[in-house]
Amino acid sequence: MNQMIPQQWASPCGNQCTQKFAALTQIPWRVFCKKGCDADGETWEECLAECNEICYKDPVLKDRQWSAYIDRSPGAANYSEECFHACVAGCGYKFEIDTEKVDKVRPNRPPPPPPVAKPPPHVVRPGELTQDLPGTSA
Repeated sequence: MNQMIPQQWASPCGNQCTQKFAALTQIPWRVFCKKGCDADGETWEECLAECNEICYKDPVLKDRQWSAYIDRSPGAANYSEECFHACVAGCGYKFEIDTEKVDKVRPNRPPPPPPVAKPPPHVVRPGELTQDLPGTSA
């Protein structure tokens, strides 16, 4: 009797993910690639939208920034980006999209807000009046 080996159980798309992300250190990306393979979307664009949802934290409750922490996505920005690229690779395998096109896909995310610049600390120079410091006389 012919024994089935595990690779025969996986979809061709999943096998491509396994090959692309073969190293042990790439196991999370392999998982996200396979999520791209298994995405519900019927089109390439819907699959990309699903990757966007899977890989980026958005607040679950509108206007409640803290609620992003109860989402299912990975977190750190660079981790989210890696997740997205792995998922898109899975979509590419699923829809047989040219690798060059897959590599050019960028997440559909608003740019992060610019960092808030802190004003430089105020340095008291000799001879400058310091009205905001409490006096030492009683």
